[in-house]
Amino acid sequence: MKLIERRVTPADSPLAITTAMILAVLAAMLLTSLLFVLYGASPLRAYFALFHEPFASLRGFGYTLVRTAPLTLIALGTIVSWRSGFGYLGFEGCFLVGAAVTTWLGLFTTVSWFLPWALLLSFVAGAAWAGVVALIRARLEGNEVLISLMTNYVAILMVQYLVSGPMRAPGGVPETALLPRSTWLPFILPGTRAHAGILLAVLATLLVWMLLRKTPLGYELIVSGLSPSAARFGGINVGARLVFAAFLAGGLGALAGTVEVLGAQHRLMDGVSGGVGFTGIIVALLAKLNPLAVIPAAVLYGGMTVGANAMQRRAGIPSSITFILQSLIVLMVLASDLFRRYRVKLR
Repeated sequence: MKLIERRVTPADSPLAITTAMILAVLAAMLLTSLLFVLYGASPLRAYFALFHEPFASLRGFGYTLVRTAPLTLIALGTIVSWRSGFGYLGFEGCFLVGAAVTTWLGLFTTVSWFLPWALLLSFVAGAAWAGVVALIRARLEGNEVLISLMTNYVAILMVQYLVSGPMRAPGGVPETALLPRSTWLPFILPGTRAHAGILLAVLATLLVWMLLRKTPLGYELIVSGLSPSAARFGGINVGARLVFAAFLAGGLGALAGTVEVLGAQHRLMDGVSGGVGFTGIIVALLAKLNPLAVIPAAVLYGGMTVGANAMQRRAGIPSSITFILQSLIVLMVLASDLFRRYRVKLR
């Protein structure tokens, strides 16, 4: 007698998906509790410190929103590109390109209506950066995964050159001068560092969801990603849709760099990204490539990053355990799809 049997249809109701994700998070927390015990710390105290700072205090929640904004934009770019069949991994480069263009505009120009121009130029630069990879894939059948990964290093070296040479501020640190205060994004929560970048992230989430779910173009993008041959048979120009998806994804990734520079760092420096280009991809996987689930996933992921230091101070546990917990959550959420397609058969 089989203990596990396949469901006739996957359990795709909102309740089933939400339940599976909650159980996956709880399972990851339970496994991580074993590490807390090895350090001689109480798991309850450790988790209280981990989640209290980013979600129960106004100052900590402000920092959580600061982390959430760029993660959301990069996760949205990941969803657009991956659901269109374009396996792009170059968001770290897009982030840096957007940050560099924004910093140049703020330091060396005096344009009026600075923010609209910064958003536009950043989006165009990121779209061009990712679009080149898409053209190589569409015209020359290049491997976009390998090429996009290599472009990340090109962008990293480019930023290192800029902050160490032509854009370097006087002093021994490789960074630019501070951007004028008039270019900063406004703060939206008094007494915190939360800025208007989170509002841009929410707006982008709604627009991406409408594009993919409510427009013919979004339908063509998804069909092109699911089955290129079927899309071509239906008269869809798969190559053009792939390039469009790359433009949109690269632009969103570059906007993440703009938000980080104008809202948090206020200057360009070596290591400004902090790996957020790759972390945003993890957030997209945690949201299961659903645009509406991106913000909750980004808030959870960003909040745990903020709470890692508090956990280290209060519970005496290394902050690196937080990254283990984050990784386990992603793995458990991905594995939870098995329970939506299979069920345990008990007699």
